[in-house]
Amino acid sequence: MNALPAVNPARAGVALVVLGVGGVGRALLELLATPAAGALQLVAIADSTRQWVNPRGIVPARARRLLAASVQPRDDEALLGALRDSGLVEQVIVDATASSAVAAHHADWLARGCHVVSANKAALGERLEGWQRLRHASRLGRRRYGDAATVGAGLPVLSTLLRLRQCGDRLRALDGVFSGSLSWLFNNFDGSRPFSALLHEARQRGYTEPDPRLDLGGADVARKLLILARAAGHAIDAHEVHVESLVPAGLREVTVEAFLARASELDAPLEQRRAQAAREGRLLRLLARLDSQGRASVGLVAVEPTHPAARLAGNDNLFALTTVRYHDQPLVIQGPGAGAEVTAQALLGDVLALTADR
Repeated sequence: MNALPAVNPARAGVALVVLGVGGVGRALLELLATPAAGALQLVAIADSTRQWVNPRGIVPARARRLLAASVQPRDDEALLGALRDSGLVEQVIVDATASSAVAAHHADWLARGCHVVSANKAALGERLEGWQRLRHASRLGRRRYGDAATVGAGLPVLSTLLRLRQCGDRLRALDGVFSGSLSWLFNNFDGSRPFSALLHEARQRGYTEPDPRLDLGGADVARKLLILARAAGHAIDAHEVHVESLVPAGLREVTVEAFLARASELDAPLEQRRAQAAREGRLLRLLARLDSQGRASVGLVAVEPTHPAARLAGNDNLFALTTVRYHDQPLVIQGPGAGAEVTAQALLGDVLALTADR
């Protein structure tokens, strides 16, 4: 009887596929070229239409040039094949995109034996069914889902919530400023300049999305709040978050150019609210809020000067967690909540955590 061929055991190490070469993806490739990532092997890089695959490894500093010259069409099966053919025991797909279509594959990749590390909020912060499917796929495939970069660009809020729950603590309330652009706008909205002038400056500085309505509409903040609410143990769905849009109904369907030309229509109603808050000794902040019953909201709030959000500067994010044990003063996590470099660092940290116990 002929003996069966020997199966080569997987080698120790981590093989990576990186999806997305925008600001975060580029910053991650730079980090992959540093000594901190020396144990990681990049085996594929892809954007929405093309990819470059080499199971033996790709030099991170050359990855973008190879992708730009590639004629290989985007093919997820080939990407998974590159991970498998690397022969490395840990196989990771890093999603540095903002694509809902890409996020829809996360659960399948987990179930097929790949770890997934993501800055993409779409999988965790949309329909409850999708979030539950991710959790099930992670358990089924016995693979980890790295989510630190989905909220606060890697500020340790999700890990803190998890640790508090593991220690038997319970979240009673969460107040937060989850948007760097909205933080900057309301930190500077003191009545000396119209809100629309601040909005144009924020856009020129690159703080807002090219279409600022994506920030002003509150949907991005609501996604982050959903991710945090679910991490705190509240299985709520997207429609259960009450979101106040700052965009007047008449400006929601026009072109970006028309919206920017008519942005002064924001000024009078927002100045009225700012002035009223000032008469009461308060400041306006765009807050995300969650209570102990899982009631979630995003909207403009007049806060007392002693509120943590009243002391923000620049475009910092803030998360104020009131728990059973942190009840007299909230546990406050504050710092840069946006930026390609800190987001890429959060992605790298999640990847490196896979090997921390090995």
